Amino acid sequence: MNRRASVLREMGLAPLWRLRDAPAAAEYTPPAQQHAAAAGVSEAADVAAAPVREPVGVPAAAARPAVMPTASPLVAPAPARVATDGLGWDELEAAIGACRACPLHERRTMAVPGVGDRAADWLFVGEGPGAEEDLRGEPFVGQAGKLLDAMLAAIGLVRGRNVYIANAVKCRPPGNRTPQAVEMTTCQPYLERQIELIQPRIIVALGRPAAQTLLGGEVKINAARGRLFDRAGIPVVVTYHPAYLLRSPQDKAKAWEDLCFARAALAPR
Repeated sequence: MNRRASVLREMGLAPLWRLRDAPAAAEYTPPAQQHAAAAGVSEAADVAAAPVREPVGVPAAAARPAVMPTASPLVAPAPARVATDGLGWDELEAAIGACRACPLHERRTMAVPGVGDRAADWLFVGEGPGAEEDLRGEPFVGQAGKLLDAMLAAIGLVRGRNVYIANAVKCRPPGNRTPQAVEMTTCQPYLERQIELIQPRIIVALGRPAAQTLLGGEVKINAARGRLFDRAGIPVVVTYHPAYLLRSPQDKAKAWEDLCFARAALAPR
């Protein structure tokens, strides 16, 4: 079996709160004691007419039922803006490694800027580093990375040769969860500067978070597949993340179609 057939087989083909003004304690008047005006009034009436006493040691206002506060809507804090203008590759990677702009830095082992050919035609963008990437400082080095390498080989590409691989966020989200919107927004200038430096001829978004970061809006993978998007003059193709394909191997054939579509869309220079 030749290498191409092996690769295709690997692919599976072949609140803020404000209390209302409470009435002052002095304004509170317990029910007036009712006295029987005539003989024959029942003992129950006497009990009901007994004075209301405040609990010992508790101020009168505190003893009454609390007024429910009115909630004001919470406003999410604006994400920090990191400065990347004019940074070269070495300065950019140093800035990523030293970044403290969002809480993701608190648990990381290493930041993961990206890897590959800095003058590549192809840019592949995932969502964020996993556990193994966090330890090694390189994107896509686990099982998802092996599958990505097979995907690249299926269209005649090799990691590090005319290919650059990056992520929407550069630090591992806890538990490998999906990056939050504020985290992707905070980290976005780093990816934008990478795109400016690489000047790729085509970008492949691997998964929904990467697609939404690159295209600036809500994206559904199934609806976005097979379409050519434009990002500042650079074509963008959307496909599945390799980690998803490991869980859903029946969609590997669709990913193969997306890569073939991207290759066909790559206009010759």
